[in-house]
Amino acid sequence: MATLLLKTEPSEYSFADLRREKRCAWTGVSNPGARIALRAARTGDEALIYHTGDERAIVGLARVARGAYEDPGRPGLTPEALPLWPLIDLSPLRLATTPLGLAAIKADARFKEFALVRQGRLSAMAVPPELDAILRMLAGL
Repeated sequence: MATLLLKTEPSEYSFADLRREKRCAWTGVSNPGARIALRAARTGDEALIYHTGDERAIVGLARVARGAYEDPGRPGLTPEALPLWPLIDLSPLRLATTPLGLAAIKADARFKEFALVRQGRLSAMAVPPELDAILRMLAGL
């Protein structure tokens, strides 16, 4: 099982919205690097949900309910026959007991090479397994 970190602006779509709706299609990802991360998502993988804006924190955990599929509004495939504009479906798992802020992540040397720290504008990224365990522990997930 792999883990992603997915960013969202809580005023547009928050983890509370996902908990209320029970399932959603994760849309709006346009950065090429973020689309690569979404293409790799498989049903059963998990996602740390990170609120951007004023919060800047990991606030919850979700499960990939449906792995990468073609956006019906933006059809097309890559040369490798993967969705050009991938979507994934998410279902909420649990709320972080201690939202983990970006400042705390940046202050921890273990995360210096993590995409969240190095590529601040990336909205979807893979979480290396060794960092996944630390992030979950720190966020109470």
